[in-house]
Amino acid sequence: MSEIILASNNKDKVKEVKQILCDYDIISLKDAGIDVDVEENGTTFEENALIKARAIAKITGKMTMADDSGLEIDYLDKAPGVYSARFMGHDTSYDIKNKALIEKLEGVEGQDRSCRFVCAIAVVFPDGRELVKRGTMEGLLAKEISGENGFGYDPIVFLPEYGKTSASLSPEEKNRISHRGKALALIKEELKNYA
Repeated sequence: MSEIILASNNKDKVKEVKQILCDYDIISLKDAGIDVDVEENGTTFEENALIKARAIAKITGKMTMADDSGLEIDYLDKAPGVYSARFMGHDTSYDIKNKALIEKLEGVEGQDRSCRFVCAIAVVFPDGRELVKRGTMEGLLAKEISGENGFGYDPIVFLPEYGKTSASLSPEEKNRISHRGKALALIKEELKNYA
């Protein structure tokens, strides 16, 4: 089984990646014994994913995968975007962040509440080859927090075709249609060509 170092310590993200890429041995930074803080100073999700993947691949010399993901709200000029994790500060709970975003769209109706989750996944191979793929999941910013599953902004992204938020989907449903699920499906397909 091929080993991939996942440049993340986010346990929810690691769990999702392990579920989707079940044919690979996914190793988190913690499990690999790596304690390094990589500064994500890119202006796009793709740039940030590559910055992380390159940095960890340089340390380990192994195939490394990194993702950068976030929420784009059209009414807010696609904010919080690449700053999604840092929005209102790293240590601010998502409960507070989610309430703040709902408040920012008070009085905004219908399609004007359009938003999407974006995920860019980068893989850096030991021989220097690089692979980057993007997945998105379109939705509307919910008017209230709803759902017990998922993490981050999942409770405030309403998916009209499902009639519920991303946080109300089962893990299996979410992995099939989510931004990360779509990006990982593209990566999985490409990895077959990289022996």
